[in-house]
Amino acid sequence: MSELVTGEAVALELRPAKLPSRALAVALDLALAMAVYLIVTIALVAATAALDDAAQIAVSIASFLLVLVGGPIAVETLSHGRSLGKLACGLRVVRDDGGPIRFRHALVRGAVGVVEILMTFGIVACVASLVSERGRRLGDVFAGTLVVRERIPVGRMPHVPAPPPWLAGRFAELDLSAVPDGLWLAIRQYLTRMQQLDPRVGGAMAERLAVDLAASTGTPAPQGVPAGAYLAAVVQERQTREARRAFSGTTGGFGVPGPGGRPFVQPGVPAAYPLQPGAPVGHPAFQQGPGVHPAPPDPAGYPVAAQRAAAPQPSTPQPAPAAPAEQAGREVRPSTGFAPPA
Repeated sequence: MSELVTGEAVALELRPAKLPSRALAVALDLALAMAVYLIVTIALVAATAALDDAAQIAVSIASFLLVLVGGPIAVETLSHGRSLGKLACGLRVVRDDGGPIRFRHALVRGAVGVVEILMTFGIVACVASLVSERGRRLGDVFAGTLVVRERIPVGRMPHVPAPPPWLAGRFAELDLSAVPDGLWLAIRQYLTRMQQLDPRVGGAMAERLAVDLAASTGTPAPQGVPAGAYLAAVVQERQTREARRAFSGTTGGFGVPGPGGRPFVQPGVPAAYPLQPGAPVGHPAFQQGPGVHPAPPDPAGYPVAAQRAAAPQPSTPQPAPAAPAEQAGREVRPSTGFAPPA
C-alpha cells in the first residue's frame, strides 16, 4: 500500500500495480495495436501502390507513429488512464496526487514508451519497474504518473462463533450504546482468530477485552462466565438488535435468517435462541473448565447459568396431596372457589 498526499493535504492509500499485471496489460495493448497496424498497413500498401518508394516509406512511418504511438496516447487521454489492456487487468494510470491524467501525461508516457518498450522489447521498462519502489517505469517517472490497481480482491468475511446456548438472551437488557466502534472491531477480530492463538495469549486478550467491554457498558461481567463466551454473547446480542431493526419480523433469536426467511435452529435448543450452524461452542474459551460443559436451557425456554444449575436449590414446602373422593362413584367436580354448605 502506497500513501500519496494530494494538493489539499489529503492522504490517499493506493495499491501500485505489480510488474506481472502491468506486463500483461501492455502485452494486450500491443497485441491490439499490432493487429490494427497490420490492417492499416495492408490498406495503405494497396492504396499507395502507384506511388514511388519515398512516398511509400513516408506513409509507412506516418502510419507507425499514428497507430503505435498516437493510438495509445489518444486512448489513455480519452479514457483517463484506462486502456483496453489495463481495463481487462483492473489497472489505471493516475497522477502522483491520485487524480486523472491529462494529454500531457499520456504524451510523455507514450513518447518514452517508444524507447523503453518498443525499441528495447520492454527490457528497460521491466528493469525500471523492478528498481522503482512503486513499480514505475521511466515514462511514469518523467510524466509524474503511477499505475494502480482498481479492483482489489475482497476476502471472505470471517465467521464469528456463536456463544454457548446457556448464554443466549442473557444480555438482552445490556446498554451497548456507549461501546466504541474500535472495541467492537477488536472483539470481532479476537473471536474470528481465537482458534489460531495460543491458549494463554488468547485467554489474556479475552480478559482485557472483557474488562474494557464491561467498563463501556457500565455493567460488570457475570461471575463464572468465561471471557470468550461473554464476548461472543454480547456480540451476538448486538447483531440481534441490528438484525431486528433490519429484518423486522423475519428473523428470530440471534437475527440470522435462514432459507425462506426462517432462522437457523440448533438441534436441542429452543427456537427462541437459534444458533448459527457450525459454531464452535466447544472451544476452550467458551468452557467453564476441564470437564465442565455448558448447561442447556430449562424446559421453559429461559437460559440458566452453569453455576446456577450446579448449586443446590433451597427446599420449598410442597403442597399436601389432595384427599381422595369420599365415594368412588361420586363425580369429582372442579373447584369453584367456595366451600359447599355442610
